[in-house]
Amino acid sequence: MRDYDMDDSANDLRVGLVGLGSLGIRLGRQFEDVSDAELVAVADVDEENLAEAAAEFDAVTGQYTRYETMIEEASLDAVAIATPNGLHYEQTVAALEHDLHVLCEKPLATTVEDARDLYQRDQQTDRVVMLGYQRHLNPAFIRAHERWAAGDAEPTFITGEITHDWRSYYETMDDWRMDPKLSGGGHLLNVGSHIIDAILWVTGLEPTRVDATVVFHDDDQVFDTQSSITIEFDNGAVANVSDTGIVACTREHIHIWDDDGAVYLEGRDWNERTGYTIDAEGTEHDRSLDYHGRQTKADAFAEAIHDGTTPPITVRDAFETTVVTMAAYESGRTGERIDLTGRFSLAEER
Repeated sequence: MRDYDMDDSANDLRVGLVGLGSLGIRLGRQFEDVSDAELVAVADVDEENLAEAAAEFDAVTGQYTRYETMIEEASLDAVAIATPNGLHYEQTVAALEHDLHVLCEKPLATTVEDARDLYQRDQQTDRVVMLGYQRHLNPAFIRAHERWAAGDAEPTFITGEITHDWRSYYETMDDWRMDPKLSGGGHLLNVGSHIIDAILWVTGLEPTRVDATVVFHDDDQVFDTQSSITIEFDNGAVANVSDTGIVACTREHIHIWDDDGAVYLEGRDWNERTGYTIDAEGTEHDRSLDYHGRQTKADAFAEAIHDGTTPPITVRDAFETTVVTMAAYESGRTGERIDLTGRFSLAEER
């Protein structure tokens, strides 16, 4: 792994960004605010997007319509991927094969098989690979994670809910999110998986079974509109997760109980999520569990590379989320409860 001198600007992390939609532009702005990183190249199939990005990002010297060309020709240390879901796997593989660090927006992949392959590759590389599940960077979620990571208490009952308005996508079916090759799924994969990821990471529990009711918009059962999921864990805890893309606005709620009380994590629209605790008598505390001091994805990614530490959102985290999310789809399509035994291993089941 390359050694970085934090006091030497010549050793700034040189980053190439793939995908220049709204999410990619936000990610590029984050890298511009990282003192020891430099966004030097961008790639997008849309030449207008390229021109706008080059005008916005001062350090960009390379513009590419093919990400493969950027990876091969630009002098890079890392790649940030903000493209549609169905491209994440091949682009992450390409970056790793060129010995680059990778920051990839969620999901890790659109199939469990591809997600497992990336997990295996991550185990075999010394490059940093980080995913974009940003709740791992939110102080309220970090405090909740620390509550159970210490091992002094164990979650017993969990509820999670996220609502969102995707109605125009379902009506027109002309957005990339409604393209099966680019999206890989509907609202659950694209948005609801944030809740699954947060529950798995905050609690540290191992899921054992998934039972789901999934409502699909299309006859091929690819694009779900809403779902209700029950996740059972190895300690006997149960999580009920509800997800919908056909309501008027965005709200998020994750409530996690143990014998000493609960942590409530809440959000509205796409503002930062906040939280508070409830003691065993029902009294609310810690309204200071807010977002002040939050790291950005770019900050956390660069820090992990420079310090040689594990990133806050790992491939393992994203792999587990993919397994549970795809099990929910499987349950919704078959009407069966899905046993997760063996599905979290590196080796593919035969």
